[in-house]
Amino acid sequence: MKIEFDPAKDQANIEKHGISLSRVSEFEILSFIEDDRKDYGQIRYRAWGLIGGQHFCLAFPHRQGHIRAISLRRAHREEIERYVPQT
Repeated sequence: MKIEFDPAKDQANIEKHGISLSRVSEFEILSFIEDDRKDYGQIRYRAWGLIGGQHFCLAFPHRQGHIRAISLRRAHREEIERYVPQT
């Protein structure tokens, strides 16, 4: 699946969360939900998964077969416990 993101959004994500949106290509999705906390004007999802063995949270819409990365950050312990299946 193709990953796309806005370069300005990538820079903001690096400054805020210390990780580039380009790393989404390494993201192994373990679970995801539709993000219906507010009206974004499009269907948006939150996913939890791994990059290099560490848990991350990704916010994205799915557009024409592409993931449009909005935000990528380390997942909170509570999110991991709630959304990531335990094996």
